[in-house]
Amino acid sequence: MGMFTEAIEVACTPAGVPLRVRWKGHEYRLVAEPHRWFERRKWWDEAVRVPRGTGAGVVDYEIWRLQIALGSSRSQGRTIDVSFDPQSARWRLIRVHQELPLSA
Repeated sequence: MGMFTEAIEVACTPAGVPLRVRWKGHEYRLVAEPHRWFERRKWWDEAVRVPRGTGAGVVDYEIWRLQIALGSSRSQGRTIDVSFDPQSARWRLIRVHQELPLSA
């Protein structure tokens, strides 16, 4: 598993749940229900002070774990973790887990 940050395109439902991913010029589909959680960010390293009344995106990262596969591929899947920044409305790929076989 590697950890880094890279821009990634994520298409979502109107409720903000990921549906599809475009990464490195390829379209991926989700092959399992996505899972969401929040992680505390080190805002004290990023800014001198967090402005009062500022919420999501400053103190916590919204993280989604997605199981994806290329197009109609049924042989290999991949698990990735992506983060959404509500202030910039951008998605970042932050972790790539090892490939896994998909069930038929």
